[in-house]
Amino acid sequence: MDKIQKWKYQCDANELVKILKDNYYNAYFCEDLEEAKKKVIDIIPEGSSVALGGSITLNQMNLITHFREGNYNFFDRYQEIPFNETVEIMRESMLADYLVTSTNAITRNGELVNMDSTGNRAAAMIFGPKKVIVIVGANKLVDNLDAAYKRIREVAILNAKRINHKVPCTITGLCSDCNVKDRICNYISIVNNGRKFEDRFTILVVADNVGY
Repeated sequence: MDKIQKWKYQCDANELVKILKDNYYNAYFCEDLEEAKKKVIDIIPEGSSVALGGSITLNQMNLITHFREGNYNFFDRYQEIPFNETVEIMRESMLADYLVTSTNAITRNGELVNMDSTGNRAAAMIFGPKKVIVIVGANKLVDNLDAAYKRIREVAILNAKRINHKVPCTITGLCSDCNVKDRICNYISIVNNGRKFEDRFTILVVADNVGY
């Protein structure tokens, strides 16, 4: 990465950490995904039950393999199994000790904004797992909720293509606000702050362009 681009991501990451701390989240600056991965492993004790939200960021960190092969009770929704069995794992994941996920956007007011297909990630971030660890790139910092929704609509096209959902945007590359079964824009959630359950949210801000 160009050193000037890296510098800007570092500035944005530091700003985001301050915003998050001011809004009662535990927040940490991470120089790159490798540092974030080490932090996640340090936070989660062996023997814990762990669930992951669907995320390019987590894929880039190879956390699925780590939790599969480590000493954890891993709610593995990524197996090659029928969808109804995956849904059951998602339901069981709501009682995990730790949810590790990313987020679609964070506003300068400290709001975590997400849009889901099945709603499991959005629901678990709000309530269920005892602890939530969010890994987010500085590229996901936006000014406000309107900017968050705009960003989410744009990246939803990429996510739909990634998971091979049969929706119009995977053909045209444009959002048509469709109403089909495979639509991935079904549930929107906003976490306003981390105050309700003290120390539940830990957010690792990566000084880089991470995920979609």
